[in-house]
Amino acid sequence: MKMELLAPAGSLEAFEAAVAAGADAVYIGAPGANARALARDFTPAELAAMLEYAHGRKVKVYAAMNSLLKENELAGAAATVELLAALKIDALIIQDLGLYALCRRFFPQIRLHASTLLGAHNSLAAEQFAGMGFARVVLARELSLPEIAAIHRQAGVELEVFVHGAMCFSYSGLCLFSSYLGGKSGLRGRCVQPCRRLYRWADKSGYLFSMNDLDALELLPALARAGVGSVKIEGRMKSAQYVDRVVRAYRLVLDALSAPAAEAEDVAATGGVPAAALAEGRELLREAMGRRSGAGFFQLPPKDLVSPAHSGNVGLFLGKIVAQRDRWATLAPRHPLRPGDRLRLHRERSGERLAFTVKELRPGRSGAKSSGEGGTLAAVEILLPEVARAGDSLYKVDSAERRKAAAKRELVVRDSHRRLAARLAARHPRREIGALLGSGGAREPRRGARRTGGEKAPLPFWIKLDDPQLLKQRLPEQVARVVLALTPETLPRFLAAGKVLRNLAARTIWALPPVILEADLPFYREQIAALRDKGFHAWQIGHIAQIRLFARSDGRRSGPKRGQAAGLTLHGDYHLNLLNSLAWDTCKQAGLVSAQAAVEADRSTLALLGRSRPGQLGMTIHGRPPLFTARLDSVHFRYHTPLLSPRDEGLVLTRGFGQTLALADKPFSLLPHVAELAAAGLAYGVIDLRHLQVSRAELLPLLRQAGKKGRLRVALSNFNYLHGLE
Repeated sequence: MKMELLAPAGSLEAFEAAVAAGADAVYIGAPGANARALARDFTPAELAAMLEYAHGRKVKVYAAMNSLLKENELAGAAATVELLAALKIDALIIQDLGLYALCRRFFPQIRLHASTLLGAHNSLAAEQFAGMGFARVVLARELSLPEIAAIHRQAGVELEVFVHGAMCFSYSGLCLFSSYLGGKSGLRGRCVQPCRRLYRWADKSGYLFSMNDLDALELLPALARAGVGSVKIEGRMKSAQYVDRVVRAYRLVLDALSAPAAEAEDVAATGGVPAAALAEGRELLREAMGRRSGAGFFQLPPKDLVSPAHSGNVGLFLGKIVAQRDRWATLAPRHPLRPGDRLRLHRERSGERLAFTVKELRPGRSGAKSSGEGGTLAAVEILLPEVARAGDSLYKVDSAERRKAAAKRELVVRDSHRRLAARLAARHPRREIGALLGSGGAREPRRGARRTGGEKAPLPFWIKLDDPQLLKQRLPEQVARVVLALTPETLPRFLAAGKVLRNLAARTIWALPPVILEADLPFYREQIAALRDKGFHAWQIGHIAQIRLFARSDGRRSGPKRGQAAGLTLHGDYHLNLLNSLAWDTCKQAGLVSAQAAVEADRSTLALLGRSRPGQLGMTIHGRPPLFTARLDSVHFRYHTPLLSPRDEGLVLTRGFGQTLALADKPFSLLPHVAELAAAGLAYGVIDLRHLQVSRAELLPLLRQAGKKGRLRVALSNFNYLHGLE
């Protein structure tokens, strides 16, 4: 099977470079709904030009619409899908389950790819997405080659994997860091990359979460044997220089693998890659000016995934600024530098980065020199767009020569593209889509509108925990459910509780974690069957695919009514990332009787959700949700030791159910707002006691704080509830 080479493009220049370098397909961001929302959107005319250009060269184009959508963004997303369908897009890469519902109902002709943000960690997920009608599944970046092969053997769906470029520290779809500490959601394309910042303990600091890049050039034969159908390069925010060199490197090796002469070459030392092609590919990658790189999780145990002494910036490291005056920065560059080069400034104190083009350059006053690729280089002074500090770093990300050579492009936006875009924009939206989106009656609350109290309808509580000791007391009636986190570590503790657990059986819900790797599926299948035999029939899933663990013996999934008739009730936790009513409808049709809204949701989003689907959704209202959920267990980590960000935000690392978790030092709490949440139409609030050191004596006083504004003993974050989710 010939693997597709899938390249990124965030600009017209990068798009043309990807096609010219030999990509079989190019993926771009869809306007307003992609997971790189900080990049400039393509205009409809540019989209028309790119599709015409690519299709004329038999190259496919996929649009990433992989951002989570709020309720009031669904109509705009539907209009974007309609535009892309008219332009003959080859596929949509999506994450949001509400957008999925829109596409399946109104645009069934569009091919759908399940984004890596949907968290396909096992064969169960691949099978689920195939059953939902996805033509391709982009697997999680944390999987090994044997795990990918196992998924391929069991799931009859096309598989895509990332093979080159940036890696997130957290599992995709489970990172809350950027959102929790500023409201800029990584799941909505607003990530400010806190993982690239410097963190410190009392006596040590480092770039603890800044992952080295992925580089699987030598593993292409192994990936083909594992059943991968498409190999993907990350980099929609990268320069055309980067895209050109990386795509050429992978095209070179893929072509060499399929050439008849490849069998005759000595490839034993290169993993099956012809030596000459590999050497040339490596030289091209060096010219791409990327980060340090490695094989990621493809080969376990992983090696050198994090380099704490390095910031993880893309580009050639030029050096640190030794002096700064009136925006003129002095440094001794390690590589040649000239006006027109593209640089990135890294502010060491804050971790912020700024890309700019060198406009003015002059000999430095300092006598400092450095040894670089051009020999001994003297100090220079560079005019920066903003004031920097001595000690800040500069990186070269693109050269003036390459940018000048690429100035003349074949891909241009013509009048014909503009006229086509204008005709499509003038079309009236489809009435049936507008009717569906208006059926819930949910409208954005007016600014300044009075909010009603909810005292007559108190919000029922669900308590989620992993310690049965907290259950050895009489719980108040307001605690409607007790949610027990099921993992190999917690199960023995719960079973040892014996009588306490039996007494709470009617109120108990067993909860599955969001990540279940392939090797752990047998444990969960066995324990689900055993606990159901003991009379436990209420469950909470952490991933939409986990409904398959409750399939009937004939392999068919029970719908909500059939499932309830059999005594089974399924609920969803916040990891399903629900921000709109259609996403919930997708879960309901799959068999869930309730689910939690995304934990990063704000007041306005929750009001719209509660109003459109009253009594069906819950919300985590107190706890320490993991900001990072990662597979990596590094020798550089100190668990349970206070850690500070560059902005003095407190964190702590812990290890649980085989994952590394980064937790805020204090919980967030919406307990003062429970009356408002009840009035908004939410069905229940979850108090998540995992990762909290709450004693039996402290539990009841904690519950009594509900609804008492200003009564929290310690000032706590409200996450995004009051200040908003971007």
